[in-house]
Order: sequence, then structure tokens, then C-alpha cells
Amino acid sequence: MAGDDDWREQRRRAVHAHAEADSRARAVEQAAAAELVTRFAADATARGLRTERLRVTSYDGRHRYRTGLTGWYVDRARSRAVDTRGDFYLLTVPNSVRALLFGAVCPPVPPPLVVGRGGRDGESLPLAELIDRRLAAGDDWP
Repeated sequence: MAGDDDWREQRRRAVHAHAEADSRARAVEQAAAAELVTRFAADATARGLRTERLRVTSYDGRHRYRTGLTGWYVDRARSRAVDTRGDFYLLTVPNSVRALLFGAVCPPVPPPLVVGRGGRDGESLPLAELIDRRLAAGDDWP
């Protein structure tokens, strides 16, 4: 039936347009967040904030692994960090015997503009506020 085909085509186009708009919005958000993170790394370096070797935690929380990363933890749980190049990291990885022996590889991820959005605990915080708090704490960060 021609009517059904037209309706399906309209729905397909609407879904495609919605997906493209969502993708564009996500790219804009990620670019703004990346700029905040890059600026944080520059400000932290300019202020002389002490860097440290970053460690990652296993998904189950039972193990901590070394990484080759140096930078600053930006949350008290030590689950998010920024390295000295201005890359953002979520510091959780699967359990691994190899990581215990040789250290873990943790790739950078696009930073979120709102940290914790969509999380189970319902707590979220704008990235700008999180990194402002971290800069204000200086080397007194836990």
C-alpha cells in the first residue's frame, strides 16, 4: 500500500534527522567540555599544582593498577582525571592479571559537560564546577 510506504519513509527520515541532530549536539557538547579540560590542564600547570602518577581501579573496585599517565584527579573518588596533555580519563578498567604485572592501559575519553549525568545515584555536577573546585583545592586535594 502506497500510504504505508509513505508513512514508513517519513518515519525513517524523522528518525534519521533526529539521530543527526543528536550527533551534532553531542559533538558541540564534547568540544566545549574538551576546551574546559584543556584549560584546566594549562591552569593547573601554571599554578604549579602537583601532578601524580594516575592509577585505575578495576570495575569491581578490588584492584588498583598503575598506568603510564601523569596528571590530576578531578574527583574525590579518584575515578576521573586529566593528564598533563589535557586529556580526560575515566579511571576504571576490567580486572586483569596482566594489569597487575605490567600496569593498565586506559585510553582518554571525550569529557562530559555534566559529570554523572544519567548515573544511578542521580548526582551530577557540571564539569566546569568540578574542575573549578579542583583548582581551588590546590595541592590539598585528598
